[in-house]
Amino acid sequence: MKSTAYLDHAATTPTRPEVIAAIAEELAVGGNASSLHTSGRAARRVVEESREAIATALGCGPSEVIFTSGGTESDNLALKGTWWHRHTHDARRRRLIVGVTEHHAVLDAVEHLVTQEDAEVDWIDVDALGRSDPDQVRALIERDPGSVALVSLMWANNEVGTIQPIAEVATVAHEFGIPMHTDAVQAIGQVPVDFAASGVDLLTASAHKFGGPQGAGLLLARRDVALTPLTHGGGQERQLRSGTLDTAGIRGMALAATLATGSLGAEQEKLAALRDKLIRGALDLGLDIEVTGAHEVGDVTTRLAGNAHLRVPGCDGDSLLYLLDAAGIECSTGSACQAGVPQPSHVLLAMGISEDDARGALRLTLGHTSTDADVAAALEALPAAIDRARRARSASRNGR
Repeated sequence: MKSTAYLDHAATTPTRPEVIAAIAEELAVGGNASSLHTSGRAARRVVEESREAIATALGCGPSEVIFTSGGTESDNLALKGTWWHRHTHDARRRRLIVGVTEHHAVLDAVEHLVTQEDAEVDWIDVDALGRSDPDQVRALIERDPGSVALVSLMWANNEVGTIQPIAEVATVAHEFGIPMHTDAVQAIGQVPVDFAASGVDLLTASAHKFGGPQGAGLLLARRDVALTPLTHGGGQERQLRSGTLDTAGIRGMALAATLATGSLGAEQEKLAALRDKLIRGALDLGLDIEVTGAHEVGDVTTRLAGNAHLRVPGCDGDSLLYLLDAAGIECSTGSACQAGVPQPSHVLLAMGISEDDARGALRLTLGHTSTDADVAAALEALPAAIDRARRARSASRNGR
């Protein structure tokens, strides 16, 4: 069987072995954390110990951790929950100020509020490197501060890996008494994330991006932030997220967060070295490949250590993806949630990249299982895949 080089950690990173063992152990025990008998209390103990472990890993208080099913639910609770509450209590607060390159979990929640509710949205632009300017956020707020319900800007971009000035934007928002949310799904385990130090009021995370299980996530929410819940029922999680808690998934997520943040420095160094080798090797192929975003050697402050985003002129990204997959290289053209969607990436378009160039995008992302062999395999497979993809595109355009 052909060996596979997995270079799609931004979509999901393999569950850590220790996490798998912890989840399996918990699944064998059972117990509903809302029950009052012995099994229920045991499950509740696991949940609360996990909450404390996550608080330690992410620099927040245990009571600020709200467990959810993942990043999408957390983003929706943050965006819709804040807007509903603030707009209900002050009808003037209709505006959302949101990053233009956000994940669709944020963008589609915003679209719902705009098309189905009474919301308005102003977009935070990005420059050619994908970075937003806190001064633009200030200018957008100053147009009418009393109309703003929430500012939302992702910590690190899921496609091109750009790290945003979150603390600076949070400072601006708070000058006007406006809460701020950040989607930090891609950041945890790749950059230092300290909820208290960042100044944000709401933070989204998803376990499967840092070595935990799929289907487990969290929203960090300061105690003084008021949210309207998306669901109603048993009143779990500060009455903000009703439903029986996934004790095993929560235990696995907490362990993954502890492991990912505990090894952060060494992991950043390892991934940045692999990323730089991958980028340098791709550029040295002489195939006119271009790099999207900042790509200084060793940089882990403006670009995620594990992100290498390439653009290959004359190729359709999907064709290139399938050809690489056939060669044993698993990667993506962008967000896994948008896989198979024929439109060019909204992130690349917002960065000023043309539609034609954006169609040749290739996202290769590294993680805790990545090795030099993975990078070497990708570089070996690229020339033939690019040649075939270019010939296929040329033939398609010529009607053959």
